Amino acid sequence: MPAIMVAGTTSSAGKSTITAVLCRILAKRGYEVAPFKAQNMSLNSYITKNGKEIAIAQAYQAFAAGIEPDERMNPVLLKPKGNFVSQLVVLGEAIKDIDFREYWKELDWIKKIVKDSYESLAEEYEYVIIEGAGGIAEINLYERDLANIYSARISNPKIIIVGDIDRGGVFASLYGSYMLLPEDIKPLVKGFIINRLRGSKEILQNGIRKIEDLCNVKVLGVLPYMSIALPSEDSLNIEEWKESGPIGILKLPRISNYTDFEPVRSVSRFVSLKDDLDNFDIIIIPGSKDTIADLKEMKKFDADQRLRKIAGNKPIIGICGGYQMLCKELIDYGVEHGFLRVKGIGLLDAITEFKEFKKITRQVEKKVTGDAVIIDKIKGEKVWGYEIHKGRTFSSKPIFEDDGCSSDDGMVWGTYLHGLFWNSNVLRAFEDYLGIRIKIEENWMDILAEEFEKSVDLSSII
Repeated sequence: MPAIMVAGTTSSAGKSTITAVLCRILAKRGYEVAPFKAQNMSLNSYITKNGKEIAIAQAYQAFAAGIEPDERMNPVLLKPKGNFVSQLVVLGEAIKDIDFREYWKELDWIKKIVKDSYESLAEEYEYVIIEGAGGIAEINLYERDLANIYSARISNPKIIIVGDIDRGGVFASLYGSYMLLPEDIKPLVKGFIINRLRGSKEILQNGIRKIEDLCNVKVLGVLPYMSIALPSEDSLNIEEWKESGPIGILKLPRISNYTDFEPVRSVSRFVSLKDDLDNFDIIIIPGSKDTIADLKEMKKFDADQRLRKIAGNKPIIGICGGYQMLCKELIDYGVEHGFLRVKGIGLLDAITEFKEFKKITRQVEKKVTGDAVIIDKIKGEKVWGYEIHKGRTFSSKPIFEDDGCSSDDGMVWGTYLHGLFWNSNVLRAFEDYLGIRIKIEENWMDILAEEFEKSVDLSSII
């Protein structure tokens, strides 16, 4: 089956979004199409219907294609924990924490899983749209590069190389990336795309002619800078969020799954652990890749004291790791840090225990049963979400059936439900509490697809 690879000259060049757009365009033309990324390094993940964990970008690419996300679409996920250690997730299951030097030693069996996953998708779908990782021309990694070079060799795709002109140096990065490719990969490159142009593309024409002559590769199109895109994959993208808004989200050092807050992105901003919290109407503590380590960081900068100071005056909400931090106590039985008992922020009458490495990963639908502020307006209604966490929390006042906890006055509450803000009834409750309307682009993928078809020569790709 035909394969198209969307590679980049750098990280964040727009590969994830363009992959999703191609999935959407092909699906609308009647093709059965699936996304694929052999290895993704991301702190933001999604749980499939069968309880498997994959990077959130591949989930949204699947939705763009009109299909359910599948662990084969992202067979290897690395979730960074710091100090060169990542949690290794293979075919949707967390295997272990691994140092990158040890990871390289395990590539033989991992390559087989990647190859099997790709071939299985290729048998099932008419098109597979492959997303590369980072820059395609990482010459120090060619023998280890699962997402770019290895994927190209097992799939023989048409390769598109994307360069981000907003970062500057786009022609040099396109030329350098192409010229450094292995000789067996160069013939697969069918074109370049220049992404995120602010201004008229006429100014680029001399450069486009020159790069086409130098590489004998066509520039297929120039895409304008657009403010809508796929949910962010890593913490670098936090800097692109708004700098004002009534919702303050604590910027934890090991923050994860902050894509939970994409629906309220226009009315929220990230706040340093050192900053004052008085200027916000709602405070959110997001998920963390290492709850206890980030709790210690909060205490180091007295963020816990500032939270206790405002408790009762404005809502404080914890999601997943943030929920665990709000508990009275966290007990690690050797899963993350050896045996350890740590005092939590203490705003919720709950205790969290970490007794096993295995994570809870599942999609859930639950009824709002608690009287916590904001969500009390939708009590009795159902919400959808997904869980990705180690540890179990024992709560005195659950708020989503058996999940979560609230304080006695309802002003502090927490839950394990990721994706909560993607529920229209939850979003409506937050709008009513804040007295504002939150702008969400409902048709963002179709808008991107329309612009792509207008700006890019698809005939050279499809």
